[in-house]
Amino acid sequence: MNEFERAYNVGKTLCIIALALISGQVFGQDNEQEKLAELQAELRARQQVLDNSKASAKELADVLKASELDIAKVAKKLTQTNDNLRQLQAEQQGLQQEQSSLKAAIRQQQSLLSSQLKSAFMAGHYDYAKMMFYQEDAKTFERVITYYQYLAKARQSEITKFKDNVARLETVTASLAEKAASLLALLDEQKNQRAVLLTRQNDRKKTLAKLNQTIASESERIAALQEDEKALREAIEAARIAAQRAAEAAQISLDGLAKLKGKLSAPVEGRVRKLFGNRRQGQVRWKGIIIDGEEGDAVKSIASGKVLYADWLRGFGLVAIVDHGEGYMSVYGHNQALLKQAGDDVRRGENLALVGRSGGQASPNLYFEIRHKGKALNPTAWFN
Repeated sequence: MNEFERAYNVGKTLCIIALALISGQVFGQDNEQEKLAELQAELRARQQVLDNSKASAKELADVLKASELDIAKVAKKLTQTNDNLRQLQAEQQGLQQEQSSLKAAIRQQQSLLSSQLKSAFMAGHYDYAKMMFYQEDAKTFERVITYYQYLAKARQSEITKFKDNVARLETVTASLAEKAASLLALLDEQKNQRAVLLTRQNDRKKTLAKLNQTIASESERIAALQEDEKALREAIEAARIAAQRAAEAAQISLDGLAKLKGKLSAPVEGRVRKLFGNRRQGQVRWKGIIIDGEEGDAVKSIASGKVLYADWLRGFGLVAIVDHGEGYMSVYGHNQALLKQAGDDVRRGENLALVGRSGGQASPNLYFEIRHKGKALNPTAWFN
C-alpha cells in the first residue's frame, strides 16, 4: 500500500468516527429533550391534581359550612321546642292540680247540699205550713219566716258556688285536653327535629372525612391551620374596630376584665384538652384552649358585654365574639348553634351558644380565647 492509499484510509476512518460522534451527540440531546418533556408533563399532571385537590377541598369546606349551619338551625329549633315543652308541662301540671282541687270542692259541696236538701225535705213543707197557719205569736212567726229565708239563701249561695265550680271544671278539663294535644304535637315535632339533626350530623361526618382525606399531607394541613388562624385574627380585628367605633358613637364604657382576673367561671364545664401556647402543628401554637363538653350543653358568657360577631368562620365553625370593654374580648368557637346575634347585649353567665363540633371537629368541644387589644391571653389564668 502506497502513501496515498494509507492517507485515504486514515481520512476515511476519521470521517466515520466524526460522523459517529456527531450522531451520538444529537441522539443524546434528543434523549434529554424527551426526558425534559416527560418531566414537564408529569409536573403539569401533578399540578393539575393539586389544583383539583384544592378545588375539591374548597368545595367540601363549603359543603361542611352549609351542613353545620343546617345543624345550627335545627339545634336552635330543638332547644326552643324543649323550652316550649317544659312550659307546656308546667301549665299542664298547674291545671291538673286545679282540676283535683275543683273535684274535691265539688264533692264537698255535693255532700253539703245533699244534707241541706234532706233536712229541708224532712222538716220543710209540713213544719213551714204548720208555722204559717197555726202560729199564734206574731214575733215567733216572723222569726221562723226569717230563719227559712236564711236557709234558702244559704242553699242558693252553695248552689251558685257549685255551678261555678262545675263550669270551671269543664273549662279546665277542656284546657287539659288542648294541652295534651299540643304536648303530643310538640313531642312529634321534637322527634322529627332529632331525626333531622341526626341526619345532618351524619352528612357532616361524611363530608368531614372526605375533607380530611383531601387535606392529608402535613404541609397542606399546616397551611390550612394558618389560613384558619388568619381568618380568626381578621374577624377579631374587625370586631375590635367595630367595638371601638360603637363605643365612641354611643359614648358607653364597659368595665373590661382586668378586675375579674382569677374570678371568672369557665364558659362550659368540662376537661381542658388543649392548653394555651402548646404546639398545635408545625410552628402553629394554640392561641386559646379546647374544653371538652356534651353536645347541646349551654355555653355561657364569662362576663357582661356586647356580641360583636356571631357567624360561621372557616376552621372554627360557628363563632361568637363578645366585647367586654377596655380592649378585652372573649371568643367562643366550634358551637352547634348560636343563641345570640351580633349587636345583642349579654349578661355574665347568660347562655350564648350550644356546645358542638362545627369547624370540622370530631368530638363536641368549645374553642375559647381571651384577647386584650388583639393579643391572645392564657384563659385559664382568668378562671377561679
